[in-house]
Amino acid sequence: MSGEIKLTNRNALRVLRAGPFRRYIIGSAISDTGTWMQVMTQGWVMATLTSSAFMLGLVNLCAGLPMLALTMIGGSAADRFDKRKILLITQYVQIALAVSIGLLIWSGGIRIWHIFVFAAILGVSNSFEMPTLSALVPELVKREEIQSAISVDRSVFHGSRGIGPAIGGYLVSAFGMASAFFANAISFVALIIAILSLPARRRGTAEEEEKRATGIKDGFRYVAKDKPSLAMVMLIATQAICIFPIITVMMPLYVRLELGLGADKLGNLMGASAVGSVVGSLFLIGLPREKRIPLMMINATAVTLVVIGLSRAPSFYAAMALLIVNSLGMATNFGLASTIVQERAPDYLRGRVSAVFMLSFVGIMPLAGLGVTSLSDAIGMPSALVIAAIAYGAITLLILARVRKQCCEPGMSETKIGTPAAPSPAATI
Repeated sequence: MSGEIKLTNRNALRVLRAGPFRRYIIGSAISDTGTWMQVMTQGWVMATLTSSAFMLGLVNLCAGLPMLALTMIGGSAADRFDKRKILLITQYVQIALAVSIGLLIWSGGIRIWHIFVFAAILGVSNSFEMPTLSALVPELVKREEIQSAISVDRSVFHGSRGIGPAIGGYLVSAFGMASAFFANAISFVALIIAILSLPARRRGTAEEEEKRATGIKDGFRYVAKDKPSLAMVMLIATQAICIFPIITVMMPLYVRLELGLGADKLGNLMGASAVGSVVGSLFLIGLPREKRIPLMMINATAVTLVVIGLSRAPSFYAAMALLIVNSLGMATNFGLASTIVQERAPDYLRGRVSAVFMLSFVGIMPLAGLGVTSLSDAIGMPSALVIAAIAYGAITLLILARVRKQCCEPGMSETKIGTPAAPSPAATI
């Protein structure tokens, strides 16, 4: 390891030099802000149409089932075809969806089944967009900068998660729910411009191109054989089952029924939780390899205790503080898991490996959303939070303990020790 490039904060921030990654990250920041405005507002729309947590889970199911079926196809397409074209198509689809649902709300004709249908179409779009974006980011930087690029990308994502819901909450209060959907449609323009500015991937050798065209099963085979990658997939799956439904599905009802507050406070809570996510993502910059798993174990313990505390939160401000700590731990673990998987994946297989990783999150979320929400309806939200938190902590700590040593070793696809990594062609343009 003596010849490995030392990852310091100064070296890590070089990914923000002028180039394709910086153009992408600016467009992504604007677009993600709009997306989070819509996510918050759609949750509030559902909370005004129903008081059932199970119905909120059904929306998640409608979006997740297409992703469960198509994400591996999306990952395979990302390896085979021009990622820019795939991303442009998905942005156009999402613009159309945002405008359509905004018009239905504006006209007063919105119904629950409309949201189910739009969620399903969005799921199809996301099944191609998410693995493509995940595989694109490492191509925009040098290999030794992958951890930094993922850290910055996740920081921007979570930063927009802090800004977007807050803006969305005030838009809903001032101009009505439809305004947030229209604003989201406009925000996609920034990412479209950034995508159009990115260089096309240069063709590799005949052997590399042949490997890119191999089947979907190769992604599963790779993850199954690489124990650290498999462990990270299992870790994110556990997080998706136990914790994410509480934050992404049940929060509107938690705010309305448990705290007795309105849409503006929901936006504030989601925004506050994003503060922790940003800090957690930025903390990855310059983090030594050997400290990754110990930090993930600390985070898992903290998230467990925090969600238990959230079930007994006495006030809005207590819930806000707990959500900040919770999001810090979750974002750090998600970013580190993604880094470990991306570092170890071969370039020609990255789209499919990214798809497997994303399936562990988005593929499980539909069923997970139904599980925790059904438990909440049956035994009450506070008790459901305690059970989910304990299950998450026990499983996650066991997984991390089993791969602690292996995750400290260089990835399977990393360059040989002492040999400088060659930059991706796109990273120098």
